Amino acid sequence: MSIFLKGINKLQITYWRVMGYGLAKMHGVEIGRGCTFYGLPIISRAPGSRIVIGDRVVLCSDSRYTALGVNHPVILRTLRTGAELKIGDDSGLSGSAICAAISVSIGKSALIGANVLLFDTDFHTKNPINRRYCGDHEKIAAKPVMVDDNVFIGANSIITKGVNIGRNSIVGAGSVVVKAVAESKIVAGSPAKEIGNVG
Repeated sequence: MSIFLKGINKLQITYWRVMGYGLAKMHGVEIGRGCTFYGLPIISRAPGSRIVIGDRVVLCSDSRYTALGVNHPVILRTLRTGAELKIGDDSGLSGSAICAAISVSIGKSALIGANVLLFDTDFHTKNPINRRYCGDHEKIAAKPVMVDDNVFIGANSIITKGVNIGRNSIVGAGSVVVKAVAESKIVAGSPAKEIGNVG
């Protein structure tokens, strides 16, 4: 990313930091120290839910500051009362969208590539009757998502409900992950399958 930051305007970075922290506080986000914003994220927090951002997290929402560019700003969203969305210290996200109906947790030092989607819900009921308008949480499947420390998720990947990704693992670009990934494994494809070991 360094070549993209070479000509960055320090005044712009200061503006984004002030506005980013202000935006987070305005939405009731618990945010740590030393976070960096390249552009401003989209934040939406359901009443009675939590969004927690650790120390030194980087949120890149501007295509000028990441190699592949981003399709949209980082999106951090909780959907239900009691939901939790947590991002651990020293993690970096580029144009990622994270939606938590129950719980989405990202560990420390995770690298979430451009345009990755992480969500713990189907968003809609399986029942075809009134599917579009059903807002009954009891009828919409949801299971927590856990991304452990030092995980690298490649660009344009999708992490679906109920998935746990073990520490140090790598998800290849464009993968659709629908089941657990063990520690220090490399997975890729749609659906993602184990293709190797880290290290």
